[in-house]
Amino acid sequence: MFRGKKYKESAKQIDRSVQYETADAMALICKTASAKFDETVELHVKLGVDSRHADQQVRGAIVLPHGTGKTVRVLVFAKGDKAEAARAAGADYVGDMDMVEKIQKENWFEFDVVVASPDMMGVVGRLGKVLGPKGLMPSPKAGTVTPDVAKAVQEVKAGKIEYRLDKTNIIHCPIGKVSFGPEKLVENCNALMGAIAKAKPATAKGQYFRSCVAASTMGPGVKVSTAKYV
Repeated sequence: MFRGKKYKESAKQIDRSVQYETADAMALICKTASAKFDETVELHVKLGVDSRHADQQVRGAIVLPHGTGKTVRVLVFAKGDKAEAARAAGADYVGDMDMVEKIQKENWFEFDVVVASPDMMGVVGRLGKVLGPKGLMPSPKAGTVTPDVAKAVQEVKAGKIEYRLDKTNIIHCPIGKVSFGPEKLVENCNALMGAIAKAKPATAKGQYFRSCVAASTMGPGVKVSTAKYV
C-alpha cells in the first residue's frame, strides 16, 4: 500500500511494539497528524467475544463529554406533538411516510442519524433493507427508538455516538477531532472505553479487550494500553 512522505515521517515517531498510555497515545496522534484539514480521531477496539452469538453482542450508545466535533444531521420519524418537539430540539428533517417515499424514490441519504418514536417503527421498518446495511436503522439499544424524540435529538447533537461490533469483533468509533487537543481526546476515549467495559457480556470468556488502536484520518495507528479499563 502506498504511503506518502508525511505519513512515513509521522510513523517514525511511533514505536509499533509499545502499547502507550492513553494520554501519551493522544499526544502522539495530535503531534503526528499532518493533513491540512482537521482530522477525525478514531478508536478501533478488538474484543474477545464472538459477535455471531446473540448473547455476546456488544452494542450501546454514549454521549461523549466533548462531543465528536462533527455536525450531525438528524432525521426524525414522528407525528403531531412529537414531530413539533423534534423540530424544536434541532432535528434537521422531520416526517413520516413522506420521508419514507423520499428515501425510496430519490435514494436520498442526506442524514447521519435516524431517530423514531415507537409508533413509527411500522413505517420505518419498510426502509430496513436500505437503512440496515448503512448502519442507520434506529434501535432501542442505541436510544434512537424512543418516546422522547426531542431528548434523543439533543443527545445526538451534543455528541452521542453508537458503538457496535462489526463481523470481525471490532468496534470502530470517532472520539473527536485533532483540534480538540490531547486532554479532551483522553476524556472522550476514557468515556467510550468505560462504556464498552460496562457492556461486557456475561458469557464472554478470557481476555475481553484484545487490542485498542487510535488513529487520525490520515495518520498512522497508535496502540493504546487497555490495562486501566479492565
